[in-house]
Amino acid sequence: MLHSMGKVVKKFGWVTAPDIKSRALQLVKSLRMDSIVFEQLYFYRSHGSKSRAYARTWGLPKIWQDALNVKPAYIIEVISHYFDKLNAQDRDKVLLHELSHIPKNFSGALVPHTRKRKGSFHHKLDELIDRYFQTFK
Repeated sequence: MLHSMGKVVKKFGWVTAPDIKSRALQLVKSLRMDSIVFEQLYFYRSHGSKSRAYARTWGLPKIWQDALNVKPAYIIEVISHYFDKLNAQDRDKVLLHELSHIPKNFSGALVPHTRKRKGSFHHKLDELIDRYFQTFK
């Protein structure tokens, strides 16, 4: 699409990502991520995003769950522009990073990067990456 100022403007949009869903399911099962309720995970690929992230995890906060009378759920969005250029191992690491944002109680909340104690986001991610390399040598 051409903007009136002569700049090319890409339209932003999402599409479901069954390939990402399939790979995430393999990772969840292989790494025994038992707290993940996979039926309540949704996967999308975005195009035209200005985000610098490779992927994002979206939670459904408790107030929305209550208002809509739905169970906790999460969306993992991969930013096509960056994510699709990665090799398979790096894509897996990104997916593990995003899955690490999901707390063990699968409440709809998100685990932030900022915790410093054992059991924190980075501790959880490091353990997952270690198990990944042991499982997928």
